[in-house]
Amino acid sequence: MSELITAELVDLDLSATTKDAAARSLAERMAAAHRVTDLDGFLADVAAREAQMPTGLDGGIGIPHCRSEHVSAPTLAFGRSGAGIDFGAADGPADLVFLIAAPAGADDDHLTILSGLARRLMDPEFTAALRAGTDPRAVAALIRGEEPTEESQGQEQEQAATDPETEATGVTGVTGVTGVTESVPFRIVAVTSCPTGIAHTYMAAESLAAAGRAEGVEVTVETQGSAGFEKLDPAVVAAADAVIWAHDVEVREKARFRGKPLVDVGVKAGINRPAELIAEARRKAERWEVAAPETGSAAGPGNEGPGGDGNGSGEDHAHFGVRLRTYLMSGVSYMVPFVAAGGLLIALSFAIGGYEIADAKSVADHFVWGEADSWAALLNQIGSAAFGFLVPVLAGYIAYGMADRPALVPGFVSGAIALTVNAGFLGGLVAGLLAGAVVMAIQRVPVHPTLRGIMPVLVIPLIASAVVGFLMFIVVGKPIASLQNALTDWLNGLSGSNAVILGVVLGLMMCFDMGGPLNKVAYAFAVGGLADPTPGSLKVMAAVMAAGMVPPLAMALATTVRRRLFTKTERENGRAAWVLGASFITEGAIPFAAADPLRVIPSVMAGGAVTGALSMAFGATLRAPHGGVFVVPLIGEPFLYLLAIAAGTLVATALVVLLKGARGTAPAAAGDPGAAGSDDSRVTVAA
Repeated sequence: MSELITAELVDLDLSATTKDAAARSLAERMAAAHRVTDLDGFLADVAAREAQMPTGLDGGIGIPHCRSEHVSAPTLAFGRSGAGIDFGAADGPADLVFLIAAPAGADDDHLTILSGLARRLMDPEFTAALRAGTDPRAVAALIRGEEPTEESQGQEQEQAATDPETEATGVTGVTGVTGVTESVPFRIVAVTSCPTGIAHTYMAAESLAAAGRAEGVEVTVETQGSAGFEKLDPAVVAAADAVIWAHDVEVREKARFRGKPLVDVGVKAGINRPAELIAEARRKAERWEVAAPETGSAAGPGNEGPGGDGNGSGEDHAHFGVRLRTYLMSGVSYMVPFVAAGGLLIALSFAIGGYEIADAKSVADHFVWGEADSWAALLNQIGSAAFGFLVPVLAGYIAYGMADRPALVPGFVSGAIALTVNAGFLGGLVAGLLAGAVVMAIQRVPVHPTLRGIMPVLVIPLIASAVVGFLMFIVVGKPIASLQNALTDWLNGLSGSNAVILGVVLGLMMCFDMGGPLNKVAYAFAVGGLADPTPGSLKVMAAVMAAGMVPPLAMALATTVRRRLFTKTERENGRAAWVLGASFITEGAIPFAAADPLRVIPSVMAGGAVTGALSMAFGATLRAPHGGVFVVPLIGEPFLYLLAIAAGTLVATALVVLLKGARGTAPAAAGDPGAAGSDDSRVTVAA
């Protein structure tokens, strides 16, 4: 196994002043070491990960990281900055920057080493040694965890003697145990997870464990990362006084924690404020606020996600509306990749062979290598096969979000039945909810201990599939199919003012929370129409994507034409927003909205409404669920479509510049020579 970091991958005098420049500087070292095969492709993957959530951590640390198909071997590059680089941490710029590159199919051993580094970054002695190092070879060896010097060994032995009860487990768990006390310590079990499962997962685990030791609390953490996860011992869970979930993806096997006081937050909260979470867990335990964790959501209400502060807790999940949204978004999130792959393949097939290619014979029976129509038919039939999974996947993972793995089979079966009875997308939604509800009801029935082993793999799938199948075939399937047909006819009949009004509503929803619940509802509505595409549903998809591109494009333009109204960091984010907006990544505007919501959000909503209305009025259509300007050749009325986007962007830009200019002073930022004055109303939120 090649070394993850060598002296050539260490820069002790990193001159970059922005996070993009820092990532490029370190990535160039990786490319020179033949660890990165496509520099620009890899940097695009790093930027996409940064757009999801800032990677700056308190303590002067930046950890840009991603998995990428352009990485040939798991690699670390380290840079030390004298001036500091803003990675979005609440306490200021980072002087220690780690660029973590993992191949798309990295094995567990390498990911274990990567996660081990994430844990070590929480150790003050380790970071102090990185700041004091003068030899790249020594720093690389320190990061690799090679044999320390005699002096450092003596320090470690002294530390061990003063803290004999401290223990850390392997990658799949971290345990912090306080010193010996006369009474039984307060016990907490925790679960940490993040979208990539490489860094934040393990940092949150280490942070919670360290805070537990400081508070005299016994904390045992299960890390659900890329290296897999090892379930907490049931006896440890049973003995716990409270539970903490610090997660940005769904917690797996949630039912284990049923009946325990629960604190439910985002993973960054676990890193940045573990002591507060432990204190909240103790308060809940004292009041015995028992939660029944049958649901969970990444970055939902009460969680810390883009635009959230993570100050909520699991009690918010008790509201039915929140739980319902969580279930539906679970299904939609798994369905979207099928829509993206299938929709783009079908759109490409139409671009090559025309719309009549949908009626071509099966390529299994007739395929000519040198014939363009054969290749178009192949793409169309592959895309159609992917589309065939949309409704079953939607229903299956809605049920999974409600009742975990036992609900997958009845969810998929009921989704397939929804297709059989022509109930379409609405049928999939109802089928998934029914399957999850039936499984949850069965799970509440007391059973003899000897039957518990076969319940999730045999009894529950069997009974639930039969019950939900009966309901879909006999009871609700046909009425839902009639409703689906009525909705399709309504969309196809939209014209004039009705179409414009729908475009306005969709535009407002796409731009209100920029990736949040309303945005996802509008997007799910549009994507659902692609499952059975009609002229009306294709217009809706076009309007939704056009409106979703407006917020980042407007902020990019505003930071260009009125630089003095924005901080240095915002101007840097504005440059990235050009690409994010053009790629239909609405979340690119979140940093601006979080910092100045009262001016930014109304402005981009107005721009989105204009774009949505114009797109519907122009009759633009779109068969691809994503892609931004890169799928313009696949758009009906492409020139008018781009005109609609430009008009909305100009409206949003004009409004945000007008509102920001009306406050009379430019924002101040440390080290920002382009800013003068300040605005006390600005609040910077690190997502």
